[in-house]
Amino acid sequence: MSSSSRLIVAEIPRLRRYARVLTRDREAADDLVQDCLERAWSRFHLWRRRDNLRAWLFTIMHNLHANHVRRAKSRPITTSIDLNDASQRLPSIRPMQEDGLETRGLAAALEQLPDEQREVLVLVALEQFSYEEAARVLGIPIGTVMSRLSRARERLRRQLGGPAAAEGSRP
Repeated sequence: MSSSSRLIVAEIPRLRRYARVLTRDREAADDLVQDCLERAWSRFHLWRRRDNLRAWLFTIMHNLHANHVRRAKSRPITTSIDLNDASQRLPSIRPMQEDGLETRGLAAALEQLPDEQREVLVLVALEQFSYEEAARVLGIPIGTVMSRLSRARERLRRQLGGPAAAEGSRP
């Protein structure tokens, strides 16, 4: 395996984690990682060695995801479901025990954040990107990163009932 391949392969776990945050779906995340890796390997010659490889890969992934979302919004949704086919029937009542599990903990609170706040929070807090790197990945100014991060953290505190939320809450 070449050194460039080893560098990229080392980032796959982080790419998968970020893809899950972006897509909220395991299969879609795997597809996004696949597309990202494909693009990265085909364009590896464009990466400048002085730049952060992880930030470059996350930028590719973020742009691929944004393009996919944009395309999906422009296409009409068409589905054909044979209601007589038992394998395609949806359950009539959602299991109640899942509701309690989904609303608990940090994962559930993260899901409730707006996409732009969740993306910044994951890049800075989980992936440990600097504000500048996160801004570059998302294609936004550093000040926007800082304000989105601040709003995301405050919203999480409120959702999780943290002590800072009670002190800093507004009427």
